[in-house]
Amino acid sequence: MTQKRSIKVLTELLDLKDIKVTSQRIYNGIGIILQTESTKSYSICPHCGTKSEKLHQNHSHIIKDLPFSEKPVFLEVNRRQFKCYQCQKPFSEELYYAKKKRTYTNRLAQKIIQDVLESDIHSVASKGIVTTEEIERMLKDASEELCDSKPSNLKRLGIDEIALVKGKGDYCAVLVDLDASKLLAILNGRTQDKIKEALSGWGLEVLQQIEEVSIDLWQGYKNLVMELMPNAQVVADRFHVMTQINKELDTQRKRERRSIEEQIKETKSESEKAEYEIILAGLKNSKYSLLKNEDNLTDEQVVKLREVKRVSPVLKEMHDFKEKIRKIFNLTDHWYTGVFKLGMWLSKAKKYFPRSNNTIIRWFDEIIAYFDNGTTSGTVEGINNKLKLIKRSGYGFRNFQNFKIRCLLNWT
Repeated sequence: MTQKRSIKVLTELLDLKDIKVTSQRIYNGIGIILQTESTKSYSICPHCGTKSEKLHQNHSHIIKDLPFSEKPVFLEVNRRQFKCYQCQKPFSEELYYAKKKRTYTNRLAQKIIQDVLESDIHSVASKGIVTTEEIERMLKDASEELCDSKPSNLKRLGIDEIALVKGKGDYCAVLVDLDASKLLAILNGRTQDKIKEALSGWGLEVLQQIEEVSIDLWQGYKNLVMELMPNAQVVADRFHVMTQINKELDTQRKRERRSIEEQIKETKSESEKAEYEIILAGLKNSKYSLLKNEDNLTDEQVVKLREVKRVSPVLKEMHDFKEKIRKIFNLTDHWYTGVFKLGMWLSKAKKYFPRSNNTIIRWFDEIIAYFDNGTTSGTVEGINNKLKLIKRSGYGFRNFQNFKIRCLLNWT
């Protein structure tokens, strides 16, 4: 292949608009160096917008590009400096394929960011294409672009939180577009002030178009929605309601088991002790049989559930009420019917679920709002699970900001 032909092929392979390869060199242990130049003889003055062809100086420097066949590729770029005819000011031409003061192309940065999202910073840096510092710079540049963006067509918002460090009480708030299943923001804290600052930054136009906000049973979230989103309906997440009911059911299970264990220790009658042992055997290993949705029980769990109900009338009634309210949520598709069914449940279940009963009464309007469109935080919980995976795999992130960037880029 002739030199001219090989240069043309390299230009086509490089695939950068208005850029041609003028020569190429290969260095063992370094990679391929392509000398490039612009096919345009002019540039646009950033001060006044005038086209200028008056070359003032040449500035040559090296930037990294996508590797070719696992070989590193470097571009020797001539970033020309022109002098404007109109304002007489010198200026350097803009390189659309590389940011100013960056040692790599935009497309290499995109590729590296994608690799980091699938792995971690140290693993990507170990390949030798870019350094850890360059990767963090790429992530920071990407985050600045994300910070300037606002949600578009946001109708249903989900607000929740995840623990940054499990068991340490260190939480961060999570804002999610429920319709797009997209993470919108992750905040270093879950205080009302931090969430309010983030929401206010979206602007009144975005906040006014939000129609529903799904939240857990925390008054702080409700207050924020009422203050900042005048057109939004607060919807109490049904799964958090069920979590409260399951918690109360499990508390009763534990209470009964402890009571039976104490009676076994105290009784001296062998016949009574044998009866208590039968009850205790029925209560043991019964947690998931009681708390899991009855439709999803395994054959073994079905047998255990029958055993629990046989030895404990109270747990039987509580489990039946738990399944009834779950069916109310699953099978009711109109708020009016929901009001009637939920009211009946409250009147009958109060004896067994006093705490859940009080909670549902306090949040009755927000719980009933679920029956309008079936809005829940299920999407938020799915995103939270992915965030936890990112947190566990983010070995190269030294602070919350880098963790936040990685999280947001996964949905961008």
